[in-house]
Amino acid sequence: MPEHPERNDLNETDVRRRRIKIRAWRRGMRELDILMGGFVDARVETLTEAQLVEMEELLDLPDGEILSWLSGSAPPPPERDTALFKAIIAFHTHDGPIH
Repeated sequence: MPEHPERNDLNETDVRRRRIKIRAWRRGMRELDILMGGFVDARVETLTEAQLVEMEELLDLPDGEILSWLSGSAPPPPERDTALFKAIIAFHTHDGPIH
């Protein structure tokens, strides 16, 4: 009997989602860990194939660039100013207390 039978039931998309979760929480900058990891934990299961590709590409970018775009200190380039990127920003935007 395999030590971890649940691993045998994973398809390629499940593996990619797990990999994205790990990468989102291990950015190298704690601020980005929280921003990217929080969004990914909440939404990765609902991302389409195209959005998974986009998230993987986003996670390949330097931390400083992503943080500057998410914080609003610099606008994202047009190719990164997508519905997914806007969803990440909206996920962390609150008009009032969150508790």
